[in-house]
Amino acid sequence: MTADFRPKKRFGFNTRVSFSDDHGPERGLRDGIALFAAAEELGFESGWVYQRHFDHYLSSPLPFLAAVGQHTRRIALGTAVLPMRYQEPILLAEAAGTADLLVGGRLELAVATGANAAFDAVFGGVDTDARTEAERRQERFLAAVGGEALHVVDGPGQGAPVGTELKVTPHSPGLRSRVRQGAASLDSALRAAELGIGLITGTVLHDLAEGESFGAYQARLIEAYRSAWRDRHHTEPPAVAVAASILPATTSALADTYAAYDLQRRTEGMAASRPKGALSPVVTADLPAGTRISPVFHGTPDEVIASVRADPGLAAADEIVLFLPPAFGVRENVRLLTDLTATVAPALG
Repeated sequence: MTADFRPKKRFGFNTRVSFSDDHGPERGLRDGIALFAAAEELGFESGWVYQRHFDHYLSSPLPFLAAVGQHTRRIALGTAVLPMRYQEPILLAEAAGTADLLVGGRLELAVATGANAAFDAVFGGVDTDARTEAERRQERFLAAVGGEALHVVDGPGQGAPVGTELKVTPHSPGLRSRVRQGAASLDSALRAAELGIGLITGTVLHDLAEGESFGAYQARLIEAYRSAWRDRHHTEPPAVAVAASILPATTSALADTYAAYDLQRRTEGMAASRPKGALSPVVTADLPAGTRISPVFHGTPDEVIASVRADPGLAAADEIVLFLPPAFGVRENVRLLTDLTATVAPALG
């Protein structure tokens, strides 16, 4: 390994829990549970799901993860990410506490402060800009999930004696320490350090300098987070996770499949690999200046290992979260996880 390559403390995966018109959402949800169970048997230590509204993907992660928790014993169960602009923070804290207790304290919550303006018509507008509102809700959520008093009863008719402190129940001790910022920019990473929460970066990053590679910016973002954390909290920062498309091909057929996915990602961007019936994203591979999507690391296992070690962002991370192509079925995903476990993961620590 190169001198600046950090041996990985943990390996995980990220799935969209997608479904197609051919099989429907129940099949997709049950396949998602089966994927988590198989990944745990393979030794994966974390599994993450993404929230996506109004499409052929998982829209409500917490009940899904509570169900997954009944079919697994060890694997950490994460959300990556929950957009706070569209969450009611107190209700989210109640649901998260409930789910975490049901899964034995394995829940990890990555939240974000980005927004989709198209959703405002459904979830309701706000008096300020979307990011400011998302940050307000995030702070409210962190207070609630941390067990802080949210209100002191100051009058009759509120269901409790005057002077009672109202706190979210059920409270799951330790859950706040497992909240992360899903950061797509340097500012978001610095906010995570300020709030005293963990960090996970995804497959889309913003505000890159001209000519800067995805991996170089990711590494810069991680280092800024760690430095800001040490300056503010005078302790070592939590482990940093990054999502990445890492596809080691153990057969010629898989090599062709993964190369085709790479080409699709480079030509179609975030519109690549959609299940049958999914909406066509407006965003294509022609992204605004300063925005990049992550590369796909594919090839033989040895080629993939060399590429991952050489990538500055992956080298700097403590945990790698394998981003699974959304259109892959449970069989294809289990094969990918199996091959990664056998060929790539041991060489990365």
